[in-house]
Amino acid sequence: MTTLRDLWEGGGVTVGGWCVMPGAFSAELMGRSGFDWVCIDTQHGLIGYDQMALMLQALSITGTPGFVRVPWNTPGDIMKALDAGAQGVIVPMVNSAEEASRVVGACRYPPDGYRSWGPIRAALGVDGYAPQTGNRRVVVAVMIETAAGVAAADEILAVPGVDAVYVGPNDLAITHGMPPSADTFGEDHARLVESILAACQRHGVVPGIHCGSVETARRWRDRGFRMFNVTSDAIFVRTGAAAVVKAMADQPAPTRPASSSYA
Repeated sequence: MTTLRDLWEGGGVTVGGWCVMPGAFSAELMGRSGFDWVCIDTQHGLIGYDQMALMLQALSITGTPGFVRVPWNTPGDIMKALDAGAQGVIVPMVNSAEEASRVVGACRYPPDGYRSWGPIRAALGVDGYAPQTGNRRVVVAVMIETAAGVAAADEILAVPGVDAVYVGPNDLAITHGMPPSADTFGEDHARLVESILAACQRHGVVPGIHCGSVETARRWRDRGFRMFNVTSDAIFVRTGAAAVVKAMADQPAPTRPASSSYA
């Protein structure tokens, strides 16, 4: 089965699914849709630990590698996600090299970090799982999405063990006094995103970004980003349902909900 590490070392572009709805069936549907990976969002999604574990099991059934976006840069959340079988973590609001070092440390067993031994699901199906195996397999993605993170981007990306950056365009906008958007980028917002992309390219780190539409994902792909998701399971359900209602009323189908890039 392809792992996240295989995808990252392949050097190509990857497109991921995004789960904000709790439930193994939702994760299985996303996993069977052909995405390269699926992220279970425990930061803004309505997903707790017990559902997260079931969703990782569902992704295993489909053979789709799974990320977990943890609620915050806390070792307990990171380690529990990895022990439950996540092949990588996306960690929000990383603003300094020190914070990035804490992320990497929580993802790696000694001597490379301080992850506690207890791979209750992570070791299943992996012959000879050992600390070195775990250290090699885990993909570490940090989110640069604040003014402080942009200012410290080069220092963050120089931390050994940071594999990818996942740009959060909404928080990036908010922390720079702009309205949140994962789809409509003004020139100032686009320059911020491109500065993060350039830092990733300088340091050989995979650049990723959260996208509100296929058009936006294509735009950033053409500029050099290599990791995307487009909207979420909740938006797929809501948009599809709304399209049926509009069609039965002989009204134009909505392109997507306007409330957020998550639901």
